[in-house]
Amino acid sequence: MPPTHASTGTGTGTGTGLSPQPRPEPDGADTEDTLDMRLPDELIALLAGEQPLLVDPPQDTTTDGDLLDGVAGWDTATTPAGVLRLVPVRIERDLPLITRWMNDPAVAAFWELAGPAAVTAAHLRTQLDGDGRSVPCLGVLDGAPMSYFELYRADLDPLARHYPARLHDTGIHLLIGGVADRGRGLGTTLLRAVADLVLDHRPSCSRVIAEPDLRNTPSVSAFMTAGFRFCAELDLPDKRAALMIRDRALRHLL
Repeated sequence: MPPTHASTGTGTGTGTGLSPQPRPEPDGADTEDTLDMRLPDELIALLAGEQPLLVDPPQDTTTDGDLLDGVAGWDTATTPAGVLRLVPVRIERDLPLITRWMNDPAVAAFWELAGPAAVTAAHLRTQLDGDGRSVPCLGVLDGAPMSYFELYRADLDPLARHYPARLHDTGIHLLIGGVADRGRGLGTTLLRAVADLVLDHRPSCSRVIAEPDLRNTPSVSAFMTAGFRFCAELDLPDKRAALMIRDRALRHLL
């Protein structure tokens, strides 16, 4: 965002602008009106180099080092398919399940994490040992883990070099684990629910972002049906992607 310029107005108090101050006339002097134009204290300090002309640009004011506003404590979402909860991943508990999903050929074609558990573990640890800008979660529907999500700060991600990012843009990656859960509109339901959770629990976030592979037509279609709009094609280092955005201002219209 552009910086805000320091400004002065006009008024009658010191420091609010150029303030005309009457100058006492010596005895016998003419009584014509004479004004002493006094510079406000703030402007004097500015010219003396004691304060900057421009304020600092907006900064991320998230406290406690939590860049995604406490995903672990977010509410559940009631959907047509059941009650969904996002549960942050624990490697010692969830690695076998996520590894199995990553080795499904339909998933591996786009996630490229097929192989032994060590491959998936390294991918998860990169997020879990980081600064919190990406949080891997299980999507638990009616008590059963059936999907994998990554919520991430798109404005702090390398993705931000490829589109006009805004502060607190939040991204979503989704993997539906079971073959039986695919191809019946469940992806759309989950994406809409999680996007709503982001907007409900991250008041500073005005947009939810996604960048599915353009070749993954079912995924692109699911995002669009879930209220995301197609904005652009992006040439990313590992794929050509569709930039999908769900705007807070349009969430009840799309």
